[in-house]
Amino acid sequence: MSHGFELNPSGGQPPLPLPKVLRPVDSLLRWVNRLVMGTSMLALLLASAILTASVFLRYFLHVPTDWQDEAAVFLLVGATFLCGAHVQAQRGHVGIEAVASLLPAGINRARKAFCDFVSFAFCTFFSWKSWTLFHEAYVDGQTTSSSWAPSLAIPYGLMAAGMSLLALQLLLQFVAGCSAKEEQK
Repeated sequence: MSHGFELNPSGGQPPLPLPKVLRPVDSLLRWVNRLVMGTSMLALLLASAILTASVFLRYFLHVPTDWQDEAAVFLLVGATFLCGAHVQAQRGHVGIEAVASLLPAGINRARKAFCDFVSFAFCTFFSWKSWTLFHEAYVDGQTTSSSWAPSLAIPYGLMAAGMSLLALQLLLQFVAGCSAKEEQK
């Protein structure tokens, strides 16, 4: 069973055992993941500061605020979706590992590859739909219904970018799993 205690505490991801042609892609994705993690940490801090200030302004100074909830949600949506690839690179997403220890190594590798492929297919579809939502919101000038009315292209774009990064990470892990199978034959 995995509780995350065995993750590398330094936060560094070892390179995947990929074919040479894909190693630069893996290296670039690891760099992007580090950049996104730092940016997302700042977004979480900013969201908490915005919500804290909102509570203070509304309840103590009786100043109405109408933008803070959407701003915090946009920041949280961006942080959540953009960090998905980093979490997947660490294999930190929720998974059922109880069966993994009971399976023979070969079947467990096949199970991981199958799960990576199905996850990749789902994330690719989700990414495609997110990009279409982003495009529609951008082209049509869609905004939220609040008085602040920020563009819906912002959260849709963050969601699409995050799911695209996650799909790429899953594809690299799938290829790495298949490459490892080929080397063992």
